[in-house]
Amino acid sequence: MQPPRLLLLLGLLAAPGAALIRIPLHKFTSIRRTMSEVGGPVEKLIAKASTSKYAQGVPAVTGGPVPEVLKNYMDAQYYGEIGIGTPPQCFTVVFDTGSSNLWVPSIHCKLLDIACWIHHKYNSGKSSTYVENGTTFDIHYGSGSLSGYLSQDTVSVPCNSGLASLGGVKVERQVFGEATKQPGITFIAAKFDGILGMAYPRISVNNVVPVFDNLMQQKLVEKNIFSFYLNRDPSAQPGGELMLGGTDSKYYKGPIAYLNVTRKAYWQVHMDQVDVGSGLTLCKEGCEAIVDTGTSLIVGPVDEVRELQKAIGAVPLIQGEYMIPCEKVSSLPEVILKLGGTDYKLSAQDYTHTHTHTHTHSHSHSHSPAAARLPRLPCGRRCFVVFPSLVAEAACLSVCVCPSDGGRGWGSQ
Repeated sequence: MQPPRLLLLLGLLAAPGAALIRIPLHKFTSIRRTMSEVGGPVEKLIAKASTSKYAQGVPAVTGGPVPEVLKNYMDAQYYGEIGIGTPPQCFTVVFDTGSSNLWVPSIHCKLLDIACWIHHKYNSGKSSTYVENGTTFDIHYGSGSLSGYLSQDTVSVPCNSGLASLGGVKVERQVFGEATKQPGITFIAAKFDGILGMAYPRISVNNVVPVFDNLMQQKLVEKNIFSFYLNRDPSAQPGGELMLGGTDSKYYKGPIAYLNVTRKAYWQVHMDQVDVGSGLTLCKEGCEAIVDTGTSLIVGPVDEVRELQKAIGAVPLIQGEYMIPCEKVSSLPEVILKLGGTDYKLSAQDYTHTHTHTHTHSHSHSHSPAAARLPRLPCGRRCFVVFPSLVAEAACLSVCVCPSDGGRGWGSQ
């Protein structure tokens, strides 16, 4: 019997509220891949971005700098639209389960901040619901610091919440960051304006209440759940959908398995082990893993990633990435992730992506030994991920099957 394909469902206790809210997601070529294809300085950027986003200790919520990693958003591939202010000013954002803050570029950004000037900017003077805050914030990246100040306003999800077909909510009194300085070339090349963090409040910079937590407190959704459907077909439009307040069964089939969230900071779960073909077992005594929609790579501890890559015959490329000739992909072994006692099988097509016509990149990426990171766990052409937003001890990450037509392995984002 085939094991269930993975769906990520992170949810909470039910709360009275509105119907399912749908936000179309658009897929784009990641910044890393775009720059690689045009011969951009990816190696230099990656080398600078050495600060780990997933440090063993969770950042203190004292308002001080919080470690992030610039290369994380170089791999982002899905974004959607929100509105801030009254009337709404529309922004494209990455809905990121690996961070907790909302920020967008400010109309008051620095003169030399190129990333700011080529993206949409928030103008508090055009909003009747704006409330000044003024507290400064900094999010540290490997090549610099994204900085600005906090403001408060109404956030509309999606931007045009008046569309009956999409539903929609207006989250009042939401504190967010107006970015006046954005570091490096990553955000210049980005197709998204900002980031909307969907992780736990514990890792929020300046202890700001995350958007979804605020939305729950205002009882704007029927169930305290958000779910992602991600279509891996690069030509498909939309590229996916974010659903607030529930799930849509048309996107998945099969039983639902459950995984406990082991630490309420990132969406962190326990993984039993990883098997590569029949000859290699990693994470032998179990390890912690993080589900992160803000990137498209599978990342793990340096030594174990090296073992995995050696087992499949991959050769080092740059800064933890590996390469395999395309003609060898069909003979590569399965990688089996064991979570909650269930095996989730990744085919070679699931853990590699074609970079050129002659070479393929393995998705597994070296990272600090402190934590294993599973930002993307592909499910054939499409995957569905659901996140319960927790209260008290009820936190759990649900796992369920992806669509049966061509689905392989399991979905993560």
